Amino acid sequence: MDLKAAILKEHSKAQALFIRDYIGDSQDLFDELMTHFFSNEYRVTQRAAWIMTHCTEQRPHLIQSHLEKMVHNLKEEEIHVAVKRNTVRLLQNVAIPEDLLGTVANCCFDFLANPNEAVAVRIFSMGILYELCKQEPDLADELRIIIEEFMPHGTAGFRSRGKKVLKGLKNLKN
Repeated sequence: MDLKAAILKEHSKAQALFIRDYIGDSQDLFDELMTHFFSNEYRVTQRAAWIMTHCTEQRPHLIQSHLEKMVHNLKEEEIHVAVKRNTVRLLQNVAIPEDLLGTVANCCFDFLANPNEAVAVRIFSMGILYELCKQEPDLADELRIIIEEFMPHGTAGFRSRGKKVLKGLKNLKN
């Protein structure tokens, strides 16, 4: 199968799942998908990001060799919101290597504190930061302050996740 052609064929969940199933447990095919994810072609990158998320939900080991590049990609100013959203969504569910924890935390704090950032990116960042607080409790106060600052003006989704995270942070102290 021509993976790029399949990615461009249509933008649907059915097509994303079809490609996910085609890739299966093949690291080589997943690596090819990631080449498209990191390409500069807007539509290809956007769709590959969604497929990548579906692949890693079932087979998180496939992403390990790409995590460093993904994390550093988050720091790019011209990164498409779909790539950012799917990257932080994925980072909620994988073990982040210790050498990337600081970079991930900094990116997520920047996303969370930016009211102009996409809501999903902010919410997923909040989830990542909460998980990092379990490992690094010193981050909890900064996370709590940012959430409390934005809760009154946040969307329903932001407020819902914020309440859950604040409750979880409170339980971490006990």
